[in-house]
Amino acid sequence: MQPTPERPPAPKPAADPVAAAIRPILERAIALHKAGRLIEARAVYEAILASQPRQFDALNNLGVLCKALHDHRRALELFDRAAEVDPGVASLHVNRGNLLAMTKRHDEALASYDRALAVRPTHADAHYARGCLEKDRGRYDAALACFDRAIGLRPGYADAHYERGMVLQGMQRLDDAVAAFGETLRIDPVYPFAKGSLLHAKMLACDWTGLEALDRSLRADVAASRRAARPFGYQGLCDDEASLRRCAEIFTASRFPRTDVGFPRRMPGSGPKLRIGYVCGEFREQATSILMAEAWSLHDRNAFELHAFDNGWNDGSPRRERLERSFDRFTDISALSDLDAARLVHERGIDVLVDMNGFFGRGRQGVFAMRPAPIQVTYLGFPGTTGADYMDYLIADRTVVPDASRAHYREQVVRLPHSYQANDRQRPMSERRFTRDELGLPERAFVFCCFNNSYKITPATFSSWMRILLAVEGSVLWLRDANPVAADNLRREAERRGVFGERLVFAPIMPPPEHLSRHRAADLVLDTLPYNAHTTASDALWAGVPLVTLEGRTFPGRVAASLLEAVGLPGLVTRSAADYEALAIGLARDPARLAELRTALVRQRGVAPLFDTPRTVAHLETAFRAMVARARAGLPPTAIDIAA
Repeated sequence: MQPTPERPPAPKPAADPVAAAIRPILERAIALHKAGRLIEARAVYEAILASQPRQFDALNNLGVLCKALHDHRRALELFDRAAEVDPGVASLHVNRGNLLAMTKRHDEALASYDRALAVRPTHADAHYARGCLEKDRGRYDAALACFDRAIGLRPGYADAHYERGMVLQGMQRLDDAVAAFGETLRIDPVYPFAKGSLLHAKMLACDWTGLEALDRSLRADVAASRRAARPFGYQGLCDDEASLRRCAEIFTASRFPRTDVGFPRRMPGSGPKLRIGYVCGEFREQATSILMAEAWSLHDRNAFELHAFDNGWNDGSPRRERLERSFDRFTDISALSDLDAARLVHERGIDVLVDMNGFFGRGRQGVFAMRPAPIQVTYLGFPGTTGADYMDYLIADRTVVPDASRAHYREQVVRLPHSYQANDRQRPMSERRFTRDELGLPERAFVFCCFNNSYKITPATFSSWMRILLAVEGSVLWLRDANPVAADNLRREAERRGVFGERLVFAPIMPPPEHLSRHRAADLVLDTLPYNAHTTASDALWAGVPLVTLEGRTFPGRVAASLLEAVGLPGLVTRSAADYEALAIGLARDPARLAELRTALVRQRGVAPLFDTPRTVAHLETAFRAMVARARAGLPPTAIDIAA
């Protein structure tokens, strides 16, 4: 949660007859401001300043109001004028710092917070605001120190406890994050989105104590339209499409509402080429770019002009260099405010603006909320609806969004004929052949594998895995070493289910080429539900390792089924937990059948739609053209199915 300016305070006591005369007018402005009637309040503040240009409360409060109206230049001018009148008001410097932080002028924002603390070292809001800025810059140690100071000054400061939890989660101190979110809820049981953050932290830690009750409470809150869960974390446990949509709508309305900044609507497709803008915070060695790298390079440059709007950072990797070469223009927007980034998109004349993040990673949904492009699309990064009325289309396929599911998406659904997921045929796989001993795996055991993130492992999925291990003598389960807390908890959960904890083997992080290569030491990949393997499923299939999935009832729970169908192995898709377990056990006991599957997978990999990137790009381009054609015909967005 970003620091927010203090609500307009009551005016200072009148010190002279002129001030006394202005007081009731100022009180009216403040009342209008607090009631959310910002345009009326602005007019009253401006009238006061026309006669009393140095009236401090009017300057400060109008600055707060102009910030809310995205009139950033005017807001900064007002705060600076107020500081000339009375530099000894700490809250003024906090308000000024919040404005500068919003506009990405981070060093100046820190200086404003420091001025507030110089005036009043015990100003808890200044410590909190400074912590939020340090957190956003990825300086977690500094952020944690700021939040601790704020809490020391104000122990019941729910905002600081919540943001402290977010920082601790980012530092992988998951037990401490769980405690911080719990304390937030103890202070304020309805603190916005804290209950969902608690659930997600517990899922990351594989701490399943009280999980069922927490899940039931969250679903009831979402059904009652309460601000309880962030959409990304909620997908890890929720298997109800209607509830996922409602969660997204609540979150978007609260954090990223439509913001009219006056961009004139423009007819798309007016130039010689369609201008496609991709907004992404992960143009680096990360899952989204691992999947999309080749697709971006294959767009038809005779018909399309590609713009990258980067909200992340340059990690110096070969992939990053390749990505920068794949676009006609590659622009860093990480230091731009939402308004400035949206203005840039609009000035570039982008026809179709594609959100590659949604609620995942370093997204910029605030840019999309300002409607800088005539057509706005969500794709790949977040597997679900954004719940936003300013997003026109969502790109999917017939498996992840079947006909009966369309109603659960705020956007119009565009379905590609095969899997919606792009892939990169040029992904390097290390030639190194790892021995099982090098990987900590028993040489002769059957190795089940799942490299999904820990938050995708639910108690039900884990129980299925343990029944599979008990049925296949001497087998082991090879998991991603996400964090030591999760590993310890999973070993304890295994013991509770009658499986020795040593039968769980944890794989440390490796560079992508080596990570792909080590897959070959696994015999069979087991999927998770209700959130499947996505990029990790494509990793396994590209490396030639079969995967067994249980098809779910939501977009994230149907992705592995989509991938398996697109690679020609629909027989590995099951539709009940019993069938899922039986298939995994049967394959482990039938080496010949498993070998046939591996051979078929290697053969299919070269011809199947899943890894036919030129075909996927052609379908994406057909989709973009169809969107633009409807807009040029004066027609609203509609559901579109792309033919094979």
